[in-house]
Amino acid sequence: MQQYKNIKRPSKEEQLTAMESYNALAATLEELTNKNPEIEIEETSEKIKIPLKALKLLAKILKATSEGKPISLVPMATEMTTQSAAEFLGCSRPHLVKLLEDGKIPFVKVGKHRRVKFEDVVNYKNEMKAHQEKILMDIMNSDEELGLYDS
Repeated sequence: MQQYKNIKRPSKEEQLTAMESYNALAATLEELTNKNPEIEIEETSEKIKIPLKALKLLAKILKATSEGKPISLVPMATEMTTQSAAEFLGCSRPHLVKLLEDGKIPFVKVGKHRRVKFEDVVNYKNEMKAHQEKILMDIMNSDEELGLYDS
């Protein structure tokens, strides 16, 4: 499963359209009081009720698209193969399997195959990033104490 490799950057035209749409939606969101507002699509004159959380997510998607960032949505309860989880983390599949077997990331077995929840992989990635930032801060503080770093 190489779903993360097929994500492409938005074109300039898509970025401009997203920026216009984001600006309009962001202004509208500030005025909304209804939890399930209705959106009308001009070309069909159909009204669609959309949960406020979904509209806020759409605003985030439009903002990222307007900035030229590629977007991918994955439901949080989605189970991933070890290969797709390794690709997401940027590590090898054997390394990911070791993390699973060491209890660093929860998983379930489906027959002979391991499956991990996307949410657990994201949590692990965030924990590792926070840990790395702490180590960097500790190194910088040690350098300052030793007089190796001038501000």
